[in-house]
Amino acid sequence: MIEGVVRLIEGDPILPATATTGEFSSIPAAEFDVAAERDFQFCTEAMVRGEQLPSANEVRSVLREFGGSVQVVVVGDILKLHVHTDTPDAVFTCAARWGTVSATKAEDMRVQHRKLAHPERRPVAIVADSSSDLPDAVLDRHHIALVPLQVMFGDTVYRDRVELKPEAFYATMRRSRAHPTTSQPTPAEFVRVLRDARSEADEVVAVLVASRLSGTFQAGMMAARAANIDGVEFVDSASASLGLGLLALRGAELAESGWSARDIAEELRRIRRQSGALVTVDRFDNLLRSGRVTRGKAWLAGLLDVKPILGLDDLGSIIPVDRVRGRDNVVPRVLSLLERRLTPRPKAVRFGIVHAEAPEPAERMRRAIVAAYQPRDCFVTLATGVLGAHVGFGAWAVFYQVEDGVDEHRTGAAA
Repeated sequence: MIEGVVRLIEGDPILPATATTGEFSSIPAAEFDVAAERDFQFCTEAMVRGEQLPSANEVRSVLREFGGSVQVVVVGDILKLHVHTDTPDAVFTCAARWGTVSATKAEDMRVQHRKLAHPERRPVAIVADSSSDLPDAVLDRHHIALVPLQVMFGDTVYRDRVELKPEAFYATMRRSRAHPTTSQPTPAEFVRVLRDARSEADEVVAVLVASRLSGTFQAGMMAARAANIDGVEFVDSASASLGLGLLALRGAELAESGWSARDIAEELRRIRRQSGALVTVDRFDNLLRSGRVTRGKAWLAGLLDVKPILGLDDLGSIIPVDRVRGRDNVVPRVLSLLERRLTPRPKAVRFGIVHAEAPEPAERMRRAIVAAYQPRDCFVTLATGVLGAHVGFGAWAVFYQVEDGVDEHRTGAAA
């Protein structure tokens, strides 16, 4: 219905409706403050229609080259973008690469701000890093912004999930002579994403990969402090991949229900203490190169066909959990370990299964988990490059997030 109204206003033909999920709303011309990093002149908007639109996070990354206060909504075959810039024509030209530009607008913000002194804003925005492994459709639906980590093949540096998608990462790893390495986001990336988030919301919750696994968490806090970006609650996920992603998703849901940033951060820290992960690798090559196992242990495990099962402790450090002989025995053992950890059955539980080109065990786990636990969600995704670089081909992991015991009094306003 909303899609039809928008098309009528913009003069587009009304087409038969197709099933879709998520929300779409137009972005009022003066809804956002002038970007803090610079006083750009034009509030620029465009609507693009196309069958294969890029994800919202990809579009945000491109638009940051033109200005600040970037906002992007992707729903179905419609992309709506907003950016403060000095070159609106260049933005429109760029947008035409993604599909048919059906509407454009560029207004002088100095005039706008004289007319509109009290812009309407979202209360809380959610930011995660690119290791979160949530599908693009989920990120777009809940307006979760990503800070890209870095993946390096030799001297070539890529921004994870922006310049190097997971599928492209594994193809590159197969043909490259250079072993991939990873690094935390640059301070400039953090500043851009956090400023964009603050331009659309009064507060921000940033959920980041475990500080025991990466310097990303500390880098984010240092970047916010150096750039004087206030109103940001940082949450150490004590996890990675979909363990981080599921926390960010829950944070977005709480933000949509009217929770404050501080209450969201507190609730996510409670949830992470009753959640966990089980990880297995098929080969030891990548762990050996990264120094996470010794050459002797890798040789012996390969000789005996031993498959390790690893976990994360309360702080996010990797710990050994179990080991089995033979690839076919890993799935049953992981299911048995989950049964022990999730007995008695939680009332509200989510799962995420991530794999490094190991779709068959991932699908076996998904079917078994859905049948046994009837979870709120059970995502299955291809691991992004920052995880795949360390675990190698054939690795997979299952993350579980128990949400039982939510403090109901903080949901009263939303109810």
